[in-house]
Amino acid sequence: MEIARNILIGIAVLLVWAWFYRNSIKEDWSLFRRDRRQWFYLKWKNWGEPILIAVVLALFIRAFIVQAYKIPTGSMRPTFLENDRILVDKLSYRFREPKRGEVIVFKYPEDPKKDFVKRLIGFGGETVEILKGNIWIDGKRLDEPNIVKNYYYNHNDWVYGKENMKIPVPEDHYFVLGDNSAQSSDSRNWGFVPKKNLKGKALLIYWPVPRIKLIRD
Repeated sequence: MEIARNILIGIAVLLVWAWFYRNSIKEDWSLFRRDRRQWFYLKWKNWGEPILIAVVLALFIRAFIVQAYKIPTGSMRPTFLENDRILVDKLSYRFREPKRGEVIVFKYPEDPKKDFVKRLIGFGGETVEILKGNIWIDGKRLDEPNIVKNYYYNHNDWVYGKENMKIPVPEDHYFVLGDNSAQSSDSRNWGFVPKKNLKGKALLIYWPVPRIKLIRD
């Protein structure tokens, strides 16, 4: 019944549209019968060309400048909530290296078809340790509020989450953590993010409206 109702609504809308534009439709049909080559040319100039340009621009922007993502889980609470929609800046990292504490989007190392979002904690060549809820880099505790967002848990059944474990980060890799440490599968579990997997920096939440805000590091 729902499908049939939607079809009827669509037909009604189409009929109303056709009635309002009946004169234009008559002229269009007359031109089609009289000079099909001219008709196709005008359709291309008025519709095809602008649509093609718009598609190319959209693909370019998505590939190189900014891309939209939907947050599927609560691993980054409270920074992101489930179903938040964010824009990711894909341009900045083409001109500079990422900074510690930035929220980054990257290809999941164990399945590059998936994109993950986490907070960047450690760089290649550094040693990371999680000790009593705190993060230590090369023996120095991190206490910057823009980086330390929560109590960070050890997981003794995870490869890089064990207590009293100093974790050397390989060159050209990153160590990342979710802000919701108790419910985040991150570098403690599956390891390091290759530099080549980096896609961009979380820029802002654009939906839902009450949560619109820039992501400040």
